[in-house]
Parts: sequence; C-alpha cells; structure tokens
Amino acid sequence: MRIDKYLSNLKYGSRSEIKALIKANKITVNNQKVSDSGLNIDPAKDIIKVFEEEVLYRENVYLLLNKPSGYLSATKDNLHKTVLDLIKAPFNRFDLKICGRLDLDTEGLLILTNDTEFIHNFTNPKKDILKKYYCLLRDKLKDFEVITKGVILKDGKGEDYFTKPCKIEPIDDYSCYIYLSEGKFHQVKRLFQYINNEVVYLKRLAIGEYNLPEELKLGEYLEFRKEEKLCKKQ
Repeated sequence: MRIDKYLSNLKYGSRSEIKALIKANKITVNNQKVSDSGLNIDPAKDIIKVFEEEVLYRENVYLLLNKPSGYLSATKDNLHKTVLDLIKAPFNRFDLKICGRLDLDTEGLLILTNDTEFIHNFTNPKKDILKKYYCLLRDKLKDFEVITKGVILKDGKGEDYFTKPCKIEPIDDYSCYIYLSEGKFHQVKRLFQYINNEVVYLKRLAIGEYNLPEELKLGEYLEFRKEEKLCKKQ
C-alpha cells in the first residue's frame, strides 16, 4: 500500500498533508526518512513513524469499554458526547463501530471494533447471545416471574412484540441480575415497568463470553484480541 494512502486512512491527514509531512522529514519507514509519498509499504512488517511516534498497525481493533452515563452510543451527535469521544490515540484513528448499544443513562460493557463480521455475529438476533445486567429498582422486587416467561411490549416503532424468555436472579429486596438474549427498545426498563416497577440504575456486565472487569473504571477501555485474554487498560 502507498504510504500516503495508508496514513491518510489512519487520519494523519489528507494525502497532500502527508506529502507535506514527508517533505518536512517527519515520516520514517524502518528508521529511514521517506522522500516519496508514493512509496509502497507493508504495514504488517515495516516500522512506520510520524513525528518519531510509531504508527500502530492493526487489521482489526477490538476495544472493551466501560461506558459512563451521559454518553450516547453513537459515532457522532450534535447534542451529546458519544462513546467515541472517550477513545484516545492511537485507537481513535480507526473507523470504530459500536457493537451492542446502551441507553444514554445506562452504564457498562460496550464493544467497539472495525470488524464488521464480528459486529454482525454479536448483533444478529438469531445468535441468541446472552447479555447480563445489574438492575437497581425503585420498589421491592416481586411478582417478576411473569416477565421471565415473556410478555407483550411495544418496540421503538410502537408495534407489539412478544419478548423472549429471560432469567432474573435476585440480589436483595431492591436489586437483581437480569439475563436476556435480545435488546429491544429500552427493553430492561420496560420489562420492569410491566410489573409497575422502575429501574433507577442499570449496568451491563456481560455480552456472551465477554465480561466487564471489576477493575475497569467508568470511561476506561481495554484492547483485546478475539483469541487472547484482555490486555492492559488504556
């Protein structure tokens, strides 16, 4: 791949700006100054530096984020901060997408990646991937068995749908874990509204095999590989 195209794709600047950086001797490949913006490089093998900082090479990036309340699960928004505002260099140079959204006021586990196949597998309803949430309720937890069997709710378009069975594991009188394999519009909150209760705090703790580490603070994230354990905090 041409070095100007490669660095432009990683948001180091336009091709003309990359050319200007090369002319100013700010870019090296394998510790050699680059003189040609059309130089062909192998990102997987060559060591590329911009302003003496090594360019991170990843074909696919996977981040596990502990989302704080007040951040929108979107790539951009004119009214609210988005979860991508939490991602710093070098990972903010990648075209990250959100794998499994959360409400504005909901905290917890989000996965960000540029791997579209990974996103499809995690968001495909046919996969029945289990999600675990912690719920703090306004009133005492009671009469919840009815919603574990499935109930009729309205979706985001106002149409009726029958929820899939879910599991509720009480913690104490006012809190519980809820496990469900779908994520309709405000589903957890509206399940408890169905039994005249209200979720006052909601946090997602797991998506499938990916669990939210206890030591990961709100707003922090981890890079992970699909085949490996989680790496260090960022």
